[in-house]
Amino acid sequence: MPESLEDLRYPIGRFSPPATSVPGIRAAHIQTVRLLPERLRAAVAGLNDAQLDTPYREGGWTVRQVVHHIADSHANAYIRCKLALTEDWPVVKTYDEAAWAKLPDSRLEPIDDSLALIDALHARWAVLLEALSDEEFQKGYEHPSMAARTWPRDWRCTNGTRATTPRTSQTCARGRAGNRRAWPPVKRLHPQSSWRKASKHTSRTTRQPRCLRMAVSSSICALPTIR
Repeated sequence: MPESLEDLRYPIGRFSPPATSVPGIRAAHIQTVRLLPERLRAAVAGLNDAQLDTPYREGGWTVRQVVHHIADSHANAYIRCKLALTEDWPVVKTYDEAAWAKLPDSRLEPIDDSLALIDALHARWAVLLEALSDEEFQKGYEHPSMAARTWPRDWRCTNGTRATTPRTSQTCARGRAGNRRAWPPVKRLHPQSSWRKASKHTSRTTRQPRCLRMAVSSSICALPTIR
């Protein structure tokens, strides 16, 4: 039975926020963050350039773009966490992830540099998160476009992290099978232009706060963020 577009975009299902956040639940999410570099390296091991340039679905990003996107996305998320911990509910800047994926370093650069970046980033991130107190998990930032949530309710990044291997494996299987036909140009995985245009005119008073308990799931990602 052919896979639907929904199955290809969300190989482990859409994100569902946890109902509660207790140390045990947080520890499991942090372990997912810690293990992502190893799992990502295993997923792309042995791929040649033709396979790395295979989209994981029609109109989707290539494996190469996905790996570089993880590095970009998680670097942004890591900085947001540190801003939240050191400033009083800062307003974070959004970025156009689809446009970033079209830049030359995302389309053409070997993945080794991004894999090394992800190794170092996730090692530091896991150490930081494990050292946070319950009080520190109540800190947060304001996001120009997302509704207010608490950090434990938004472990979206770990959802994206868990999705990395099945999604990359789909692409690797397609590439290894020799299915390397040209797909249409890369398109946005998430049409976001409408809210981005709206967010430019959003005043500070209407921006929505996100506390760190929520940001870990949405930001520790990901892939988080190929959603």
